[in-house]
Amino acid sequence: MGRWILHVDMDAFYAAVEQLDRPELRGKPVIVAGLGPRGVVATASYEARAFGVRSAMPTAQARRLCPQGIFLPPRFDRYEEMAEKVRAILRSFSPLVEPISLDEAFVDLTGTELLHGPPERVAQEVHRRIPEETGLSCSVGLGPNKLVAKLASDSAKPGGLRIVRPEEVLDFLAPLPVEELWGVGPRTAARLHEKGIHTVAELRAVDLQLLQSWFGPKGGEFLWRWCRGLDDDPVVPVRPAKSLSHETTYPEDLFDPERIKAELRRLGLLVVDRLRAEGLLAQTVQIKVRFSDFTTVTRQTRLPEPTDHPCLLAGEAVGLLSRVAFPEGQGVRLLGVGVANLVPARFRALPLFAEERLGQVIGEVRQKHGPQALGFPCPG
Repeated sequence: MGRWILHVDMDAFYAAVEQLDRPELRGKPVIVAGLGPRGVVATASYEARAFGVRSAMPTAQARRLCPQGIFLPPRFDRYEEMAEKVRAILRSFSPLVEPISLDEAFVDLTGTELLHGPPERVAQEVHRRIPEETGLSCSVGLGPNKLVAKLASDSAKPGGLRIVRPEEVLDFLAPLPVEELWGVGPRTAARLHEKGIHTVAELRAVDLQLLQSWFGPKGGEFLWRWCRGLDDDPVVPVRPAKSLSHETTYPEDLFDPERIKAELRRLGLLVVDRLRAEGLLAQTVQIKVRFSDFTTVTRQTRLPEPTDHPCLLAGEAVGLLSRVAFPEGQGVRLLGVGVANLVPARFRALPLFAEERLGQVIGEVRQKHGPQALGFPCPG
């Protein structure tokens, strides 16, 4: 029995939801973005993309490209509501649904034939039901693994369905630019282009040992496998969190050291709120600092024991600031605090240098009254 993986990608999802809720916006260039001076585009409708507007583009640039665009702030609660409707449809065909983001997911259809018929029929049914039941357009790809299914749905955009059978994989991949393969970012693509390799077919002609000499043993092997459409990555319904973080881009650069420290404490407490909500402890604390010229530095430290104590984690975030060299004349554009090495909160070691009861009280107050109710009341 062959393996069959479905990939569903909602078309211009955030903008499409806005057009669904406000029919007067249909057919118009809708741009969902941060509206502040340093906002970025989350999603642009296809009408806006015709003007060159793209996701992750600064909102100011999008306004220059598409001055007639309708700019709207994101409504993530609404997008999550619609995404859950899509996931419910997918789960009706298989329990193995792996959301990659709000607007896309993989579905493992292997072995579901007796219940739902051939995978090709399921793909057609999914492609029909999602627009009928949600009012939103989707692109659907079906293939023998996640890599091929994802590339198939990309080739079907917007609103199409592409089925790539195992015997069709090599021909399907051959003309694609190497940039479309997983793991081929701008630097890898540039190196391949320097060597005259632009398409997957050209990459497939390169010997494994030569690829490994260029990109290392693992990198070379991945490229060799991907250009042949080989991918064993399973569909995992729930991925354990590897890290949690909060970051903020500021309307005006921060120069005051005490303001910067206060912001790190605030972000640290937001991360602690998420740790407690998800029942996790963290042993590594990280900070990110981006300066006015977009130079970005990160620093991290490892604690003796995993913890969710707000004073310890937020305090460590502030302490890491001493390891950051501030360029002369540069303010801080963005700050972020993250935690990693996460474990379930089954047992908490008592902190040596922080009052455990204080940490509990801080958490209880913030949970009951919201994060704005209590800042950083820890001593020191």
